[in-house]
Amino acid sequence: MAVEVVILTPVLMMFVMLIAACGRYVAVQGDIQATARDAVRAASLERTVDAAHVAATRIVQQSLDDGTTCRPLGLSGFAAGGVVRVDLDCEVSYRGLGLIGLPGSVRVQTMSQAPIDIYRRTG
Repeated sequence: MAVEVVILTPVLMMFVMLIAACGRYVAVQGDIQATARDAVRAASLERTVDAAHVAATRIVQQSLDDGTTCRPLGLSGFAAGGVVRVDLDCEVSYRGLGLIGLPGSVRVQTMSQAPIDIYRRTG
């Protein structure tokens, strides 16, 4: 009985760590998608491209945790009657889970779009 426990314990621990890594990936992917939706909404409410970029960047910085880093976001389509689009490209850290052979981080990409009012005054 003791031999079986000694052999199976590391395997079970690796399995638990793999489940934790998958759970972290799914949770962070949802957070990044929600952040992209919030950022595009904030950008769509602004009147200039620069203000939209600042608002979207602020939302991204406030929303994500320490284990996730995002490259500068892409903002496009900002015009009256257009559709503004925010692209996020983030790295999710797997610190502490490297014992099971996972890479140090994984990349998550997402985008979100929001319409801009046709009759809104800009400038």
